[in-house]
Amino acid sequence: MFHLFWYILVGLIAGVIAKSVMHVHMTIFWTIVLGIIGSIIGGSVTHIFFRPSSERFHPAGLIFSTLGAILVLYACIKLNIHFPRVL
Repeated sequence: MFHLFWYILVGLIAGVIAKSVMHVHMTIFWTIVLGIIGSIIGGSVTHIFFRPSSERFHPAGLIFSTLGAILVLYACIKLNIHFPRVL
């Protein structure tokens, strides 16, 4: 249960950073979803190249989560996919 809270929190932080870097406006729900998808992509890349010593924490988690979210936003912009905007 506590892990779900951390997934949402890290997803929110990574999503907010990514959408501010890419200058995209979206709702808080889609920001969290973007950050969680970015965390999955960034975590996969991180675990392929750098095996963590403990399975609970990887020091580059937030950085690669943000980079993964930026990659997802870039792909969405290139594919002309629109997110619901904040009014």
